[in-house]
Amino acid sequence: MTRLARVLGLALLVISAPAWCQQPVPAAPTTQNGRDVYARFRGGLADPRCDGDNDSSARWRGHFAGAPARLVSADDDVLPLFAYVVDALRTAGLPTEYALIPFVESGYKPGARSAGGPAGLWQMIAVTARDHAIPIRAGYDGRLSPVDSTRAAVRYLKTLHGMFAGDWRLAVMAYNAGEYRVFSALRQSSQVARSADPEKLTSLSGITRAYVRKLHALSCLLDRADDGDEWLKALDRPVPLLQAFQIPTGTPNLQAWAATNGRDAGMLRRLNPAFADGRIASSLGRPEILAPAMPTASPFSAAQSVAVAEVGPRPAESDHHDSTKPAVRTHRVSRGDSLQRIASRYKLRMADLMALNGLVPRSALRPGMVLKLDPVSGE
Repeated sequence: MTRLARVLGLALLVISAPAWCQQPVPAAPTTQNGRDVYARFRGGLADPRCDGDNDSSARWRGHFAGAPARLVSADDDVLPLFAYVVDALRTAGLPTEYALIPFVESGYKPGARSAGGPAGLWQMIAVTARDHAIPIRAGYDGRLSPVDSTRAAVRYLKTLHGMFAGDWRLAVMAYNAGEYRVFSALRQSSQVARSADPEKLTSLSGITRAYVRKLHALSCLLDRADDGDEWLKALDRPVPLLQAFQIPTGTPNLQAWAATNGRDAGMLRRLNPAFADGRIASSLGRPEILAPAMPTASPFSAAQSVAVAEVGPRPAESDHHDSTKPAVRTHRVSRGDSLQRIASRYKLRMADLMALNGLVPRSALRPGMVLKLDPVSGE
């Protein structure tokens, strides 16, 4: 048989593959464990030290003392929003200290508004929003959209991070006061970004210099919170995995989208206050909303069908209906996952996990990859 004939024959096998060889693809996860979110945050910190002279002032630790409790509260949307921001930052290769900015700015409330004009999780003023392509128009304020504002904030922070030689402290000062003021302060103190001491930038306001201490105080509060068993217990629960969805044209309001997609309308409105009264004006086109993820599994994987079609004849019906045969466990990789974390979660040896999936310690894990956790019978 020629190579071409073999390929064509294989293609016909795939096209006509019967139901018994159509292997289900595991549904994408719709939740994540709170402890995994916390681990991703801790693992992404640029400065995890919280001892000695590096610790933050007692004043700011007292000011934000309630943040750990809010983070783990099942009656609050903080943890899923925090996870959404942490993952956006880690995807961009940025320190997770930046995920604490919405705690300082808005208390992680998407609809927060300040008397001076700033609004949203990141408390942006209208001019800043326009500068960063956040739409503000009749019936829609993109600063109140966790999707629009987080995307813009991460993009801006990535720019600042590069401007200031990867020093997160200078970057957050610039986020607060503007990059030109921080550059000017560096010049006046005869410093350069790669070796700067932010505490010596005395030409900046006390508010701007305190910004770093605030974020570090929050970081240390969360670092020490896991000393408490009750806090860890509250954290160890399924948390909705939030994703951006584009709204179909003609959807009248958030409630209609929630009803169509089986989502809680109250949570949807809390997460998306950008839409005035929950209405979706037709002039907005197809805006995005933040909502809990939905399972998206194809009925079968073509690649798996090919593998089965090449093996040989159809198994006997008795094999097909053997309900005592154990299912093979799998894990779909999420952002921030590592081989070590996955192995620990399922109580596997990392060497066994790598061998099952043909991986090496330096293999890159991409979101959406499906890893085998058990050997397939016959392997």
